[in-house]
Order: sequence, then C-alpha cells, then structure tokens
Amino acid sequence: MKKLILASASPQRRKLMKILGLPFIVRPSRAVEVGHVTKDCAHLVKANALLKALDVARRFQEGLVIGSDTVVYSSKGRLILKPRNMQEAKKNLKELMAKPHWVYSGVAIVDANTGRKEVGWEKTKVFMTKLKDRDIDRYHKLVPPLDKAGGFDIEGKGALFIPRIEGCYFNVVGLPLAKLAEMLRKFGVYAL
Repeated sequence: MKKLILASASPQRRKLMKILGLPFIVRPSRAVEVGHVTKDCAHLVKANALLKALDVARRFQEGLVIGSDTVVYSSKGRLILKPRNMQEAKKNLKELMAKPHWVYSGVAIVDANTGRKEVGWEKTKVFMTKLKDRDIDRYHKLVPPLDKAGGFDIEGKGALFIPRIEGCYFNVVGLPLAKLAEMLRKFGVYAL
C-alpha cells in the first residue's frame, strides 16, 4: 500500500485520518495560503488544499500527500477564516449565529512519485443557536477559537449550539472523510 502523508498540523485532521484506519504520517505544509476569494469559496479551498499537498510532496520521493483547507462563508457574503484575536472571534461567532452559514473544505491528493493530482471539495450548511455575550465568552474560555476556521468547533462544546447541519459533518470538523475515501480509491487505496 502507498504511504499516506497528511500535509497538516491540525489535531482535528489527525484524529479524522485515524478513522480511515490507514497508516499515515504527518508533515505540515509551509505553503502560503491564498487568503481571499478570487472566484468562489470552492475554488479557494481547492487551490489552498493543492498548494499544501504540492508543498509537502516536493519533500518526498513516494507516497500520497493529502492537503486540506477549510473556510467559513457567512450569510452576509463574508469569508471567515481563523480569527486573529479574541475580539474578532466573538464578532465572527455572533455573525455566524445570526443566520445559517456554509463551511467549505477542499481536499487534494498528490502522488509524490508521479505528480498525479486529484482535487475535490465539500460544502455544508450550518445552523447555530444564538448565544448571549457571556455564553460566548464562556465558550471561548473552554474552546480556544484562534486555531479554527470560523472560530468554533462542532466536535466539542460547539455541538451544544449547533442543532442542525445540512451536509457532511466531518467537513465542518475540517476533513470530509467520504470525499477523501472516494478520492483515495482512485489511487487504489481503500479504507473499507
């Protein structure tokens, strides 16, 4: 079986990769991500996922390198990335709680030996319950928001104010597993 290499330092993505039940190693990408939408969110996350996978693939002679990128798109038409500080995290979360929003994740696989590439994406609609300022502050003390797209988690305490989603749950966590498994099959790698 081909060696799998996750091009991400994200602990959430590492946990999700373990669900596949396939051995993998982690080598974080040093690629500089595109931080603005040129066409649409799908294009952005696919481009960033591919940048990350290509960056890591250059360091290996063999193996399948998996890159991923996740962003949040608010109902106001604003791209929400990882917050830079706590004030921005709170402002963003209040905006996301006002109306449903979308989480986009791009996934790229690059064969380090042949250069063959596959790129895909997922989109999930997220509905949140509105919290009061003090509840948001309490949440941010329990769940540091600065390392998360949109500044929230769904797999932890964030589940308490996310009553519904439409689409892939794992996409919101940061790595759409069904999409990844489908893409890996094209390289002859099967999780099932």
